[in-house]
Amino acid sequence: MSLPLINNYRELLLSNRPMIDVRAPIEFAAGALPKAVNLPLMIDEERHQVGIRYKNNGQEAAVELGHSLVTGDTKEQRMQAWQDFIAANPSAVLYCARGGLRSQLSIEWLADIGINCPRVEGGYKSLRGFLLKDLTDYCANHSFTILSGMTGTGKTEIIQQLASGVDLEGAANHKGSSFGRPLDGQPVQVDFENRIALDILTIDDQLPDTKIILEDESRNIGTRHLPHYFADRMAQSSFVVIEMDFEERLERLWQEYVVERYLKTMAFFGPSGEQEFSNYLRNSLLRVQKRLGGLRTKELLASMDSAIAEQHQDSFASHRHWLAALTREYYDPMYSYQLDKKKDLVVFRGSREAVIEWLGRS
Repeated sequence: MSLPLINNYRELLLSNRPMIDVRAPIEFAAGALPKAVNLPLMIDEERHQVGIRYKNNGQEAAVELGHSLVTGDTKEQRMQAWQDFIAANPSAVLYCARGGLRSQLSIEWLADIGINCPRVEGGYKSLRGFLLKDLTDYCANHSFTILSGMTGTGKTEIIQQLASGVDLEGAANHKGSSFGRPLDGQPVQVDFENRIALDILTIDDQLPDTKIILEDESRNIGTRHLPHYFADRMAQSSFVVIEMDFEERLERLWQEYVVERYLKTMAFFGPSGEQEFSNYLRNSLLRVQKRLGGLRTKELLASMDSAIAEQHQDSFASHRHWLAALTREYYDPMYSYQLDKKKDLVVFRGSREAVIEWLGRS
């Protein structure tokens, strides 16, 4: 039986075609593609049993066991999931780990009921390998434009509005600071890398002569880390710096770290949101205790606790006190030190509006 096979990975990834990932859930959770949906041929325990049989008795025995485990109602339910997805996404493709038995068997079962779904040659491993090679090659042959500036200048917001911008913090689901931890956790490292690579592949295809713009980040964004060759290329790229007065930055930080975070926390946790918000603020401050020193941390915690107690009486205004001190004593000196090391790479400085205009022309 000749069934459709896809091996043009660039074209596939750029097409945004929906993908059925038939690997077991544990494999999918360890790393997947942004457009993929996990509709497994075998669940984790079944895959484990088949793997043991393969190791002890070889491929034929493993295939036989797989057929005995995925049969009857189980087989019908899993095939129905594939059918429903393909009906909703007629251009869908299917893949397994390495383009082997699982994806081949899956499309054969679909073909038996009249559905011809293409499968990806080499599976997820080949798609992932293509993305990483493309990212490595891009970094070897291109530089970036790095958007920098003190905390509170709204760099991420600008990145998100630019056609040539890649949102590294969005890919990491973390705002890159002690107060930037997400409510719902970060993606695994592999997913983080896949997202960045796919974003750069897409922009390079759509805007081949345009420099990609990234936010000035450290090598680590929360618990995720930038590939070393990617971070090295960022450090060698030109920098554009937003200049903004302290009060305007403080207002932005207050809105983001306090007001918006409170609303999101209450929506996420419900009745326990008040305590979760308090824990978030205190734990975030304690993360920078080493740099602030024990005594100053204790003073800022007292100011923070007072603001938490009063926040519903003064519309969160008291939070500005500890936040202003933290910005002046921690964030600003840290950013000034980092920016000073990059001063020879700075090609433009200006107000937020001037920077946006400059980036639009470059």
